[in-house]
Amino acid sequence: MELMNCSTVKELLDNQEIQLIDVREMGEYKAEHIPNSQIVPLSDFSIQKLSLNNNKPIVLYCQFGNRSQKAAQKLIESGFSNFSQLQGGITAWKTSGYPTEINRNAPISLMRQVQIMTGLLVFTGTILGAFISDWFLILSGFVGAGLVFAGVTNTCGMAMLLAKLPYNK
Repeated sequence: MELMNCSTVKELLDNQEIQLIDVREMGEYKAEHIPNSQIVPLSDFSIQKLSLNNNKPIVLYCQFGNRSQKAAQKLIESGFSNFSQLQGGITAWKTSGYPTEINRNAPISLMRQVQIMTGLLVFTGTILGAFISDWFLILSGFVGAGLVFAGVTNTCGMAMLLAKLPYNK
């Protein structure tokens, strides 16, 4: 599997020689994406979801490259090989000065939603534990255990739940 730098992807995209696939979640894509890219979120990614267009090579991208690597692995497991990845993801694309389409009315990113909910649950559990009953501290402990689990397994249950909300679709 090949990593492509931003200038190569930009040139190929301008010449309509590739299909650029964003594997971030829908909310992230709606907020900002590379023009002329298609969305196939990693959470729902399969070769069947791709609209293979005139045998054009596929270039996958995400925020930094981690999720596109996982999508690439799924393509490899499906026996598909006509693809590469945008090195550094949309972050590198923006750093290189290339344009993105921004929607200021899009919902906030899934990661920020997770941070807000996690903070709110820990804060609520702590306040209720301090003033109402020590048993509410279990809520903060549960959220902390969830964060450890998310870090160890690289899967976040709260993010998966929030992604199912209508405004994140």
